[in-house]
Amino acid sequence: MPTDPKAKAQGADPESALERSYRNWFLDYASYVILDRAVPHIDDGLKPVLRRVLHTLWEMDDGRFHKVANVVGATMRFHPHGDASIGAALVGMGQRGWLVEPQGNFGNLLTGDEAAAPRYIEARLTPFARDVLFNPKTTTWQLSYDGRAREPITLPAKFPVVLLEGAEGIAVGLSTKILPHNFNDLCRAAINHLQGKTFRIFPDFPTGGIADFSEYNDGERGGKVKIRARIEQRSKQLLAITELPYGTTTESVIESILAANAKGKIKVKRVDDNTADKVEILVHLPQGSEPEKVIQQLFVFTGCQLAISPSACVIEEDKPVFLGVREILRRSVDKTVALLKRELEIRLGELEQQWHWDSLERIFIEERIYRRIEKSKTWESVLSEIREGLEPFTKRLRREVVDDDIVRLTEIRIKRISAYNRFEADEKLAKIEEDIKGVRHDLKHLTAHAIKWFEMLQEKYGKGIKRRTQYDEIEQISAAEVVSANQRLYVNREEGFIGLNWRQHEYLQDCTILDSVLCIMADGSMKVSKVADKVFMGLGILHCAVFPKDGDGSFYTMIYQDGASGKAFAKRFQIGGVTRDKLYPLVKSDGSKVVYFDVSPSEKAMPKRLHISLDGRSNARVREFDFDLSAVPLSSRSAKGLTVTKWAVKDAKRIDPA
Repeated sequence: MPTDPKAKAQGADPESALERSYRNWFLDYASYVILDRAVPHIDDGLKPVLRRVLHTLWEMDDGRFHKVANVVGATMRFHPHGDASIGAALVGMGQRGWLVEPQGNFGNLLTGDEAAAPRYIEARLTPFARDVLFNPKTTTWQLSYDGRAREPITLPAKFPVVLLEGAEGIAVGLSTKILPHNFNDLCRAAINHLQGKTFRIFPDFPTGGIADFSEYNDGERGGKVKIRARIEQRSKQLLAITELPYGTTTESVIESILAANAKGKIKVKRVDDNTADKVEILVHLPQGSEPEKVIQQLFVFTGCQLAISPSACVIEEDKPVFLGVREILRRSVDKTVALLKRELEIRLGELEQQWHWDSLERIFIEERIYRRIEKSKTWESVLSEIREGLEPFTKRLRREVVDDDIVRLTEIRIKRISAYNRFEADEKLAKIEEDIKGVRHDLKHLTAHAIKWFEMLQEKYGKGIKRRTQYDEIEQISAAEVVSANQRLYVNREEGFIGLNWRQHEYLQDCTILDSVLCIMADGSMKVSKVADKVFMGLGILHCAVFPKDGDGSFYTMIYQDGASGKAFAKRFQIGGVTRDKLYPLVKSDGSKVVYFDVSPSEKAMPKRLHISLDGRSNARVREFDFDLSAVPLSSRSAKGLTVTKWAVKDAKRIDPA
């Protein structure tokens, strides 16, 4: 930005206030989108909107379903960015089913159908979410955006939720794509990590399919996953798609099949969608089809096969970091161990406190210390009498008696004192001591305790959860090898167009939708273009043919009348490599005209002699003669060629046997 020299000389800031503001605003916006919108946090694997929805459901949780519209409205206390993002996040979790239990029409992941309006559907937390996500005692809190409520910075998640659910988001300058994994696979991997064993985890998609994870790269940037639909051949004229690639729906797959059929890449009779709780797309084939070849064409030309590029990015210590999925699992499991330790420490403190209070109460009642306060007239004397009465028995306790303990004793009701049962009190204390012993044992053997935690989760929630995605090596299919030559190529030589399925013009040959066409025009220009419904190549097309994909092996002979000198030149050449849709000159000057052209499959088949007839208006004494082409060397397409005559050529005919 230009600056004012006078302002600079006077010591003013050369940078305008507007420029500084825009720079700061953009950085603030970029940081906000990365940290608070698009990328999940490594601690709980959740984006802010997901975390706020779950926190709201936990606050509202009474075991019954809640209208999604009510949940959305309540969540806006923490997430004031419109109800659309909140509703979409809640529906997405409901469709996956691990954290939110849906009731009503939540749409369909398989067909792509949208959910019903929020006022018609209901949701509540799943037991799994209650077990692994919430504990107010270990949650770190912050004030909401308006300071009227408090919300968790992150939930105390005791499971790698981000790997279970998957995550996808686009921020400023980066994006994240973490693929979902199988619950039991994650539990086993967590146990292996705790036991010091190596492990591998591969994604498992809710839509099933067959995946090739050979280039997965542990989910980091640069990796790739190939995914195929599962296609069954039920008869010679019927194929059934029973599983989909991740990220597609039956609607998108059917649209891709119909589009490929319209473009001539495949041939199908019709497509039926019978999907309900399971995928079933029926592809009906015309008579004479080869089902195996059509299956290959479906993989190449439709949405039945695709590649996904994962990029595992998470927020850690207020910064985006790119990690592999195994590292994410390790850090999540280590975080789970820390949370389990914290919960045990809190539990131990509560048990010891309860043991202390129950022991004090036992002494207070059994030793009849409460009688010492019958004659006390002031609060201070009451506290003093109780403290003196407890003094001979403090050795039974594990910590000193504080004022709060004494106040608590004064709150014991007479009815409770009269109903006191020493046997029950002993049993209660023994139970607390047993619990304290168990907690201390778990703290001492924390790794074993964490392993039991994941084993409990797997036993409780992992029954019947099998992998849906089969992993196998997927070979690359060449489109050129499976495409069918089911298109008819036509040419309009005068107007210079080629096209597919023009019955009113000259038919050349059958071709595929992937073919390219070579055209050589009367002015000596050449062009190669991909076949399409209608393509302009150039006026006066002399030669038109499909250009081979593996290189043109034909041999060309051409005599042209040079536009600059008026001489006729003969050249023999091969075409070689070309760029599509680029116009190449085969002559040396504008205004030239091709008077003879021949295409031969081999060098031996090229013409050897031509009979040349000159224009009758020329001054040549000999107006007809034979020309020996064997003297013309085989050269490049850009060569000028050998001189045939300085006069205008009327006609040239091949006289040697073809």
